[in-house]
Amino acid sequence: MGKFRGWHILAGIAAMVLTGILGTVMGLNNTAAFMASCVAFVAVALWTDSRITRRRRESVRDSARDSARDTAPGPMQDPAFRDDH
Repeated sequence: MGKFRGWHILAGIAAMVLTGILGTVMGLNNTAAFMASCVAFVAVALWTDSRITRRRRESVRDSARDSARDTAPGPMQDPAFRDDH
């Protein structure tokens, strides 16, 4: 996914095009096909954005948990438990 932040827009545009084609094939007039396309755009764009955000949030949470686990001292690393005095 990289640095590009517009995946939800592209998914919405694809849904809009598909809905417009299906609306025209079904015999809807241009206004109805356009309105259905707009509804599909908003629904798919919001759904995709929420999924991408959830995935990013989970990956940040997992990496923070892993780094905290790696940096936390174990009982043998704690100076209070060392017996070399």
